[in-house]
Amino acid sequence: MARTAYVTDLKSLQAECTANYVRMSRLLSSLEAGDVREVPLSGNSGRFGTLWLEVVERAPYTTIVRVCQTGVLDGIVDTPRMLVHLYHDVRMAEVTDFQRQRHFSGRYRYPNPRMHQPDEKLQLNRFLGEWLEHGLAHGHAALQELR
Repeated sequence: MARTAYVTDLKSLQAECTANYVRMSRLLSSLEAGDVREVPLSGNSGRFGTLWLEVVERAPYTTIVRVCQTGVLDGIVDTPRMLVHLYHDVRMAEVTDFQRQRHFSGRYRYPNPRMHQPDEKLQLNRFLGEWLEHGLAHGHAALQELR
């Protein structure tokens, strides 16, 4: 049976980037370049980490944000971190750097030397969406005014 090549799901990618823009806008509100928002995360058993959002650069049409999380597994596993570009004219937020890896293609042949999934770019943006949604749902104190 012949395998067919992965075709980029552009609608899903654009929908995810649009939803991430809305989530990111809620979390950033009026932060300027150099500002950092700390979102303490808590659950039933207490505080379990902090989501950090740092506005690296803000321009009329784009904003660059560094997103990372610290918590109970620091020192055991790599802290997840990414760089996100917000494009204000099209109202989309896209992951452009994950764990210091940059420039993700819309699709990859599989297998490949870096072992990227065929839809790596979509998966990274979905991960960002889940991460931000988690911060909005479980963040406390600093986010009370955002709800």
